[in-house]
Amino acid sequence: MDLMTDGTVRTAPGPSSGRLPAGVHLLGFSLFAMGTAEFLLAGVLPAVAEDLGVPLSSAGFLITGFALGVVVGGPPFAVLSLRWPRRTALVVAQAVFAASIAAGLLGDYRVLLVSRVVAGIAYAGFFAVASVTAIGLVTPERKARASGVVVSGLSVAMVVGGPAGTLLSHFTEWRGGFWAVVALTAAGAAGCLAGIPAASAADRPATRSPAREWAAMRRPRLWGVYAVTILTTAAYMITFNYLAALLAGVTRLPEVWIPAVLALFGAGAFAGLSLGGRVADRRPHLALLAGAVGIVVLSVLMVAAVRHVWAVVPTVLLLGVASFVLNPALYGRVFTIAADAPTLAGATTVSAFQLGISLTPALAAAALARGTALTALCLIGAGLAAAAVPFVLLDRRPGHIGRR
Repeated sequence: MDLMTDGTVRTAPGPSSGRLPAGVHLLGFSLFAMGTAEFLLAGVLPAVAEDLGVPLSSAGFLITGFALGVVVGGPPFAVLSLRWPRRTALVVAQAVFAASIAAGLLGDYRVLLVSRVVAGIAYAGFFAVASVTAIGLVTPERKARASGVVVSGLSVAMVVGGPAGTLLSHFTEWRGGFWAVVALTAAGAAGCLAGIPAASAADRPATRSPAREWAAMRRPRLWGVYAVTILTTAAYMITFNYLAALLAGVTRLPEVWIPAVLALFGAGAFAGLSLGGRVADRRPHLALLAGAVGIVVLSVLMVAAVRHVWAVVPTVLLLGVASFVLNPALYGRVFTIAADAPTLAGATTVSAFQLGISLTPALAAAALARGTALTALCLIGAGLAAAAVPFVLLDRRPGHIGRR
């Protein structure tokens, strides 16, 4: 085991250099457990509104509250935890998250709303610290791959956790799925205690200071990567969020098959993360360009493909691949640019992803209010992804926003 300059502990690579440490996979599992709470609520929202006696629009604020907690609260949580050992920060974030979810299940609408905001803060804080911890557990040439494994927990939450939790809630009332999230988060915390190396005195070096972290945030090239993150996330989410409506209204796909096609997007996302993690360590800009251009092409293709079942199925799968192939490269660039102060930079990356997700309802509402067809949302996604390409090309320029 080697001690890194930022205080994280890195395990020496074993004989099988292709394998990542178990701790990296534990972090991915923990993110799956916590991320399921984000995707689960949309599936049980009508039941929540009915049970709590609030309008559906008010219940929708529960989704907004979680997103607000992630966007606004994640970076401050990361800064406050700078002086903590990494493992302590991870477990505290998981404990706060699990306690918040549980408290919300025991209270009324107002308690649930506040608990969702707090859970969002803890979720973003965990995400940021987990990403930093993962790259500290591996050799430098595998940091993007390790980040990809951690982020893959979200794709599994999307394709498995959300649907499975919704199904469980169908049989146990809406709270059942969330109690499962609490249990899985507790299991993840126990796994982190057992599988993440314990802190030492060097886990609190003087270099890990709020001043240094804030100084890193003033680097323009870092904000170029955040722009790519926001634009590309909004680009694929605006299509994914309305994919069920497109399949039902345009493809005329029987309702029973729609979840299977949606699951294909998640399967593609998982494949994209795996592929992107392997490419991004050596050629990050290739992964970024391939993902952004892929989203542009496939979003435009979706306008025609959605009219035919035989065409929309592979298009959805490939869109999932393209959408997530660039995520490991985004984290790789952030941790390269802010290598000396990664915690706040990582937390802001999480906020950028969530901001991209949060923008899509407003963009879609503005378009649909003007009477545009649903397929026009795919073209908006293509435009957003195209807008990210210049930022990628600028980041590739050695004299301006190139490699650190």
